Amino acid sequence: MEMRLPHSSPATLSRSWRVRTAAPNLAAMSYANSLLLLTGVLALSMISPGPNFAIVTATAINVSRRAGLIAGLGLAAASATWTLLTLAGLGFVIARVAWLYTALKLVGAAYLIYLGARMIWQARKAQLPPPPDGSANARAVFRKAYFVSLTNPKSAAFYGSVFAVALPPNAPLWFSAAIFAIATALSALWYCGVALLLSTARVRRRFVRAKAVLDAGIGAVLIALGGALLLER
Repeated sequence: MEMRLPHSSPATLSRSWRVRTAAPNLAAMSYANSLLLLTGVLALSMISPGPNFAIVTATAINVSRRAGLIAGLGLAAASATWTLLTLAGLGFVIARVAWLYTALKLVGAAYLIYLGARMIWQARKAQLPPPPDGSANARAVFRKAYFVSLTNPKSAAFYGSVFAVALPPNAPLWFSAAIFAIATALSALWYCGVALLLSTARVRRRFVRAKAVLDAGIGAVLIALGGALLLER
């Protein structure tokens, strides 16, 4: 007995081909929308005032343009670290495990208060900042900026909640690589841009006259941020 294969019309074949090709296109559009969303969220979080902005501002004005750029790169490295931790799932754990988040908060608050008190103490000396090409310990500047951002519990809360939730589940490797590159580049562009702007000769001349007040003000801001972290529940 002869068996007949089901016959598919050209219209049926065309529809099935469109269905098969539409699924990858929809997935790509979904990932593209997620990238745009995460990019916007990252940008807003970076331009908001906080310890990172205070550190790069003080370094660019009081030390040198080179030191400010190094501080900006240190902050970008911290953003890259937080992004990697979040992609690995550790950012979510830090934000959800109470004792771990509390420990990070205490360390970050203590470090901010220490930096603020040190700036206020040094402001009493009323030393003038070095010229724009003044030398500075690049490793120390980088390490300080990196540690300020890495021990900031607000970063843990952001990357462990908003950022982690916005990440699509089961995202492909290219998406993770893209968001890592975007987070690192955005941080470097913003903070290094701030350092370049505030280290210009005109801006520095204006701040030289009020260096003691500026240092004391930034120090007070850092202490206030540290105190707010200690009092936060």
